[in-house]
Amino acid sequence: MSNKPERDSFIVARYLQSHGYRVVPVNPTYAGTEILGEKVYPSLREAAGALGAGGQQIDVVDCFRKSDDIPPVAREAIAIRARVLWMQLGVENQLAADMASCAGLDVIMDRCIKIVHASLT
Repeated sequence: MSNKPERDSFIVARYLQSHGYRVVPVNPTYAGTEILGEKVYPSLREAAGALGAGGQQIDVVDCFRKSDDIPPVAREAIAIRARVLWMQLGVENQLAADMASCAGLDVIMDRCIKIVHASLT
């Protein structure tokens, strides 16, 4: 997640927060700082570990990365037992989708979670 208000990841996170969802930022560049009032973690594993200590878990891993960068994210999503691997608009990686799907995650590719949520409300 970016700390820049004009970036899609920031806009989507702010939208989700405004609708009652907790968004946990992951970005190694900003680790240890806060974005939108939430501590930023360097990796999904570290974020999941911190949340797990408080009895919480990460349900959806929303990917704002290049398509080629998604397989390692999918492996982390599987490792932390996320429920959904969501790839934003323009992001598609069939290998990552197959890995996550075989591990029991629901997989969404090339869709914006903000647009989908807004269409359902």
